Amino acid sequence: MSDAEQTQGTTGRLLAGRYRLGDVLGRGGMGTVWRATDETLGRVVAVKELRFPANIDEDEKRRLITRTLREAKAIARIRSAGAVTVYDVVHEDDRPWIVMELIEGRSLADVIREDGPLKWRRAAEVGLAVLDVLRAAHLQGILHRDVKPSNVLIADDGRVVLTDFGIAQVEGDPSVTSTGMLVGAPSYISPERARGQKPGPPADLWSLGGLLYAAVEGAPPYDKGSAIATLTAVMTEPLGPPKNAGPLEGVMYGLLAKDPQKRLDEAGARALLTEAVNAPDERLPAPSRTSADPEATQAIAVPKVPEKADKAEKADKPVRSAKPAKPVRTERPPASASAPRKQSLEKTEGGRSAFRPLRDAAPSGSASARPEAEPQPQPPLGGAYTETLVRMRVPAQRRVLLAVVAVVVLAVIGTVIALLVHRGSSGDEGLRPLVPVRASVASVVSDDLSGI
Repeated sequence: MSDAEQTQGTTGRLLAGRYRLGDVLGRGGMGTVWRATDETLGRVVAVKELRFPANIDEDEKRRLITRTLREAKAIARIRSAGAVTVYDVVHEDDRPWIVMELIEGRSLADVIREDGPLKWRRAAEVGLAVLDVLRAAHLQGILHRDVKPSNVLIADDGRVVLTDFGIAQVEGDPSVTSTGMLVGAPSYISPERARGQKPGPPADLWSLGGLLYAAVEGAPPYDKGSAIATLTAVMTEPLGPPKNAGPLEGVMYGLLAKDPQKRLDEAGARALLTEAVNAPDERLPAPSRTSADPEATQAIAVPKVPEKADKAEKADKPVRSAKPAKPVRTERPPASASAPRKQSLEKTEGGRSAFRPLRDAAPSGSASARPEAEPQPQPPLGGAYTETLVRMRVPAQRRVLLAVVAVVVLAVIGTVIALLVHRGSSGDEGLRPLVPVRASVASVVSDDLSGI
């Protein structure tokens, strides 16, 4: 019966009265992985079926069954987020079926083939995840012995999982590999295993180095097309320099050292992989020096206000000063009929100005300051502004005019007195009545001037 016929006859089968088989997720030389539904717990799982090759003898069949059970026990002993969880092992048709956690995603080999090589930072992240699983396995005395891209799953959520412990070597268990047989992918087999030596944890680390090389270069470090030629290159040829390794170059050379005693250990590999993950990518633009912290102090360029809007804003705001407003002296306007009048109004005796500060221009913040009225446009400074001030101070004009009239009257009275003195120079009778009058007039003029 062909594989297609066997698959078609098995689809929909209820395994152990609990697991309903669905689609085929993958098929290898010794087994098939199914998507299945656990009808007892209502969850989707993966079921690995052991398949026997044609014309197999009973001894080889027992060896494969033992290897499958060993794989289930090995995975169950590993405590790592990067290892698949084993739920159950059932026996049907005289062979074991392993019920495991279902990982939705693609293998690293599929990712490289479909999307191209990984960036070195992502490859370093994958390497760290695989290293975590290997460390947990080595602590339990388990050697994976088949670390390669097709046995690394990249879940849809980014999780990295190392699978297929089918040829794992468990400390204390007898070997199930036939004498003289070397099981594994030739491109990822360590030099000591290729020489027939007993492997240890460094053998898995060598395979991890080959996996990192393939992840960024797209092909394993030693691949000559045939198993014998590839194994010979693994044992004898130096490592070809990688082109896309970036910061991973050091960890690659350290893990792919042919002498296991000189090979990079787990702690050293972890340090270099972590350094590569945190290394800056020179292909990306340099980050801005401006802090992204929303509370950080920053210098921000304020957009320039248009000229028209700026003028309108100035016109709406009154000019305020901390000092009392003073009259503004400007150049006199051109001579006109009113020029003499202006000159007489601008100066009085002693050179003092005839203008006082405007009463509504109190200092800012003063207790006597009036409430602010609606802001008015500020008139332009100049001769017209002086004339406006003169027109606004009507009471001051009146006092000045009265002073001028008083001076004229005083001059007339002085003239009259002079005439009287001249006529009555023979006696003092005509002079006495006029002295009080002159004094009273002078006092009136003095009072008027003091009020200005």
